[in-house]
Amino acid sequence: MSEHNISLMNDAGILHLGDASIVIAHTEWNDFIVNELLNGCRASLEKYGLKKIETLQVPGAFELPFACKRYFEATRDTPLAPDALIALGCVIRGGTPHFDYVCKAVTDGIIRLNLELPIPVIFGVLTVDNEKQARDRIGGEQGHKGAEAAVTALKMIAFNRQLRSLRP
Repeated sequence: MSEHNISLMNDAGILHLGDASIVIAHTEWNDFIVNELLNGCRASLEKYGLKKIETLQVPGAFELPFACKRYFEATRDTPLAPDALIALGCVIRGGTPHFDYVCKAVTDGIIRLNLELPIPVIFGVLTVDNEKQARDRIGGEQGHKGAEAAVTALKMIAFNRQLRSLRP
């Protein structure tokens, strides 16, 4: 694992967040990779004491922004409202430009949600050239991107809570 990946895995910035609620939206496509992302993400959240973890499955990466937004809208101001959303998926380059279109769309969609919603939406979508690169990112030499997405979500929830505490 590189130093960069190790730095993301430290506890700095994570408060006691056992009461936090996180929704993980994940794709059905490339499930042999995505299931490992999901397992690592859940294990990391549970390690930090989270009990409110909901999962949503959508067909592919293109549908992730829609699912995240609709879930937030459907649960806003209810006990089911999440403190963060995590989008997990894997897009593997093929022989057509489809890869570029899907990657740009899902990236732009998640960015847009982060600017529109009052909660963080974490980008945990692998965009890789081949299966080996994907496997390297689910516990191989590039770390575990599912676990990193979980830690990022926790740090962003803590950040959001700190900002709320600044209000009189």
